[in-house]
Amino acid sequence: MNRLRHIGLWLFMALSLHAEVSFRGAWIATVANIDWPSAEAVGNTGKQQAEMIFLLDSLESIGINAIIFQVRPTADALYYSELEPVSHWLTGSQGSWGEQTPWDPLDWTIEEAHKRGMEVHVWLNPYRVNLAKTDTSVICAEHIFRRHPEWFWCYAKQWYFDPGLDVTREWICTIVQDIVQNYDIQAIHMDDYFYPYPVGKQELPDSLTFATHPRGFENIRDWRRNNVNMVIQDISRTIKECKPEVEFGISPFGVWRNASVDSTGSATTAGITNYDDLYADIRLWIREGWIDYVLPQLYWEIGKKAADYEVLAHWWANEVRGTNCKLYIGMAPYRLEGASAKSPWGQGNEIKRQMELNRSIPEITGECFYSTRPLLRNPRHVCDSIRAFYE
Repeated sequence: MNRLRHIGLWLFMALSLHAEVSFRGAWIATVANIDWPSAEAVGNTGKQQAEMIFLLDSLESIGINAIIFQVRPTADALYYSELEPVSHWLTGSQGSWGEQTPWDPLDWTIEEAHKRGMEVHVWLNPYRVNLAKTDTSVICAEHIFRRHPEWFWCYAKQWYFDPGLDVTREWICTIVQDIVQNYDIQAIHMDDYFYPYPVGKQELPDSLTFATHPRGFENIRDWRRNNVNMVIQDISRTIKECKPEVEFGISPFGVWRNASVDSTGSATTAGITNYDDLYADIRLWIREGWIDYVLPQLYWEIGKKAADYEVLAHWWANEVRGTNCKLYIGMAPYRLEGASAKSPWGQGNEIKRQMELNRSIPEITGECFYSTRPLLRNPRHVCDSIRAFYE
């Protein structure tokens, strides 16, 4: 079975080298049961497997050749782990299988995806421990949060690993190493959740860590960026030391910096940016070769005043030009659902327009859709458009 799986994947990848767009992805989000498993399937292995088969078959039918599967949404696991507890999004109770038969969703999904010629990119959230709407009562006694509370701080009702601590980087790299060594995956993937998005005027509670571990920095904002730079560099090194063929991809918020604060930034007026608010210096990671692909979330329409899809697509293309970093674009079919007739998303098919634009920019060699369930509901016949592009 494994030999046939590898042959199928190899043939698919060889053929895809001749395709106009090499990466055709879809995110499968597990946090809050967004895409999989459904709330009705929590705790039921049979239903969970049936739902995943439906998702994979449906994605394959429209030409998708890669899934980005979220297996660590809140420092928990939707795979076999001796380091972190099984996710309550899977079983209903973190760390406990209850009446559900224990199984390994990641290993099983990899086998099913590879049968269909699909790559599997494993999606991890590095710092998040809970959601604001799920208090810490769901966190089990075995969780690292319970064993080392000094590693964490709380911001806007959510708990996070403290990025300023060396032990945080070490722990995250240990998690990455465990997955890369034990699973036949094509990439480790992280999205835009590094330092938390700002909430009002609330300050991040890291002044004590900065004072205790300044590492030569005098400016706390530069220090925060360096914290994230170090974890990205360490993760990249960890992956390559384990399996050089496994890629490391980042899907950042769509705007690095606005040109109003940095002349090399994009012609946008976004209220939040990677560099200034999330402390994620994506440009540096691209130029230093720490990541293999960048997949910016361009979830806005062509012509949007504050953040124009077309402007940003060209800006990111310029950033990867001359580097070894591949550029894919994160797209938002979910915005087609329920869009008013006055909205750009309610006029024609915005995703189709964006895919046509992508093909005019040589540096864009892939696309990814957020997320699977909204995509498969086929708003404004978006699946039909995607299928036509990929035929």
